[in-house]
Amino acid sequence: MTDSIRILMCPPDHYDVDYVINPWMEGNIHKSSQDRAVEQWQKLYHIIKEYAIVDLVTPQKGVPDMVFTANAGLVLGDNVVLSRFYHPERQGEEPFFKQWFEENGFTVYELPKDLPFEGAGDALFDREGRWLWAGYGFRSELDSHPYIAKWLDTEVLSLRLIDNRFYHLDTCFCPLKDGYLLYYPEAFDSYSNRLIEMRVPAEKRIAIDEADAINFACNAVNINDVVIMNKISDDLNSRITEKGFKVIQTPLTEFLKAGGAAKCLTLRVTEPILEDVHANVSVVSKVLKMEGHLLDSGLMNRALDIIVKEGGSFKVLNFNLGLERQSPSNAEVRVSAPSNDVMEDIISQLIDLGAVSTPDKQVDANLETVVKAGVSPDDFYVTTIYPTEVRINGYWERVTNQRMDAAIVVSEENEGITATCKLLRDLEVGEKVVVGVEGIRTVRSPQSREERNKTQEFSFMSGGVSSERRVELLVEQIAWEMRHIRDQGGKVAVVAGPVVIHTGGSGHLARLIREGYVQCLLGGNAIAVHDMEQSLMGTSLGVDMRKGVPVSGGHRHHLKVINMVRRAGSIAQAVEQGIINQGIMYECVKNNIPFCLAGSIRDDGPLPDTYMDLIKAQAEYARLLKGTDMILMLSTMLHSIGVGNMTPSGVKMVCVDINPAVVTKLSDRGSVESVGIVTDVGLFLSLLVQQLDKLTRRYELTSAS
Repeated sequence: MTDSIRILMCPPDHYDVDYVINPWMEGNIHKSSQDRAVEQWQKLYHIIKEYAIVDLVTPQKGVPDMVFTANAGLVLGDNVVLSRFYHPERQGEEPFFKQWFEENGFTVYELPKDLPFEGAGDALFDREGRWLWAGYGFRSELDSHPYIAKWLDTEVLSLRLIDNRFYHLDTCFCPLKDGYLLYYPEAFDSYSNRLIEMRVPAEKRIAIDEADAINFACNAVNINDVVIMNKISDDLNSRITEKGFKVIQTPLTEFLKAGGAAKCLTLRVTEPILEDVHANVSVVSKVLKMEGHLLDSGLMNRALDIIVKEGGSFKVLNFNLGLERQSPSNAEVRVSAPSNDVMEDIISQLIDLGAVSTPDKQVDANLETVVKAGVSPDDFYVTTIYPTEVRINGYWERVTNQRMDAAIVVSEENEGITATCKLLRDLEVGEKVVVGVEGIRTVRSPQSREERNKTQEFSFMSGGVSSERRVELLVEQIAWEMRHIRDQGGKVAVVAGPVVIHTGGSGHLARLIREGYVQCLLGGNAIAVHDMEQSLMGTSLGVDMRKGVPVSGGHRHHLKVINMVRRAGSIAQAVEQGIINQGIMYECVKNNIPFCLAGSIRDDGPLPDTYMDLIKAQAEYARLLKGTDMILMLSTMLHSIGVGNMTPSGVKMVCVDINPAVVTKLSDRGSVESVGIVTDVGLFLSLLVQQLDKLTRRYELTSAS
């Protein structure tokens, strides 16, 4: 027995599974055998007594989980941080454990009542005393970690749990003597796994598989060279033994029914203390303000979900609900994160929802200078589709040329300060780029409850993807919007792939161009090649478009067309020379509709009009897209993704493809003004032309009357 090691336990006199507060309790209410529980606890108790001094706390009625003393608190030296239980079912244990600690001479620190922390179940000291591993995610809050660091004067490393089967840190993580670690990596997020790997060398990490993890292999008691645990696999037993440890297995099946094993049943009250280790915690916090229709628009829920999903924690400090139907709400939320990097990831996403620092904490954006052309300073802010402002010299400046995936360049000239989105490749030496997330905000358009909920006949579809809604209804709404844009002198861009031709949509798209519904066409080499192949030879990829059967020698048709256009010099010259006399490209030329064809490595030819320099193609796409009111994306994923990245919010987007995954990817840009339609693109164009005809006849009848 080691006299310097003391462990607190609680006899299972009143132990049972009386409620469900973790997945292991499901289906086990009142199914634990009292006799077997006592027998298993006694075996564990006597094993531990061979290696350490065991103190007992008196069990109490009405708190059956008091047997799990690991959750009593966290002890270091003469100080203890008392647990604040997350679930009401266990909060009754707190005064009994507090009494025991005080009677035994400990200084008790108590967290705020609304700040959960579940003791040594979620906080495990490195066995050498170098730091404290602290878990959060299910029971304990991240904001408790700075308190622990301060009160116990120790370094705290925060680990986020992501699998609810392992709701406490000690269910999947066990520091061992000499810097070894027994753990289940899948229970943690990627940031936490990186942190573990940074602190624990590979040769000292003992990662276990799921089969051992669900038997609570990590819920072990380590006393010097001895590891006491529930039953484990022979392979894991050998791996631990090879590291120089003696493994003692003892069955604890009755306690597994409540989600606990050896470690849960014990609390070590003598932990190693190193004099050169002092309070240090990487947890950072920031207060943000949000304003708008936070509840009925779902913005508040989305913000809180982002914080948790990205590994942070939050506390709503203030929430003022709008008193009138049109009144906006406002909220102040304290966001905490385990590191500055995680905080920046969270804040960058919250900025997209309109979150800003509170007025007293607002600062100017951080700027760094470009030192190499086409290369931004590290940590540059990556733009989104939303209108953005940056704070310079105390004033908010609107960013121009808004687009996704760009940097923000700030210039100060005689005319004043400008902020502009620029692609990385366009950055020039000496330019100032916004870095970090300070001094940045997005401008969200306020929307009344009526505007969000209105069901007017031709309101544009709200964001989403659906193959269940009637395609005809969606097409009706899109047709009405296109007619409105045309009549107002607006601009519709079409991004089209060769599937438009293969599915018989060429004639319909050509008609939309001819009748003034399309103001620019974007696509690749193939859309033009196969459109002109159909115009000249009646085939697409060698298939007869009327009969739907391959034509002898048809596989050469598209190459013949490419050759003819190359001989003419360009698509426009082929039209002028009478070579091309119908189809999409013909209508573009005849109606002065600009088009841009962006090439790729797989292109045949290519056509003389095709941009094989992709940087020039991107620039031309961006130029043609300026001022666009609506974009139709027709069965071309790659070109459509590129267009989406160039397009700011506020532009209506329609994504059409037969593949639901493609539609979801294209329409999921965070814009409420996009809609995905899962259908055959040829059918879509046919229905669209029919619906526009109906609207035109309706308009003509109204005018005549």
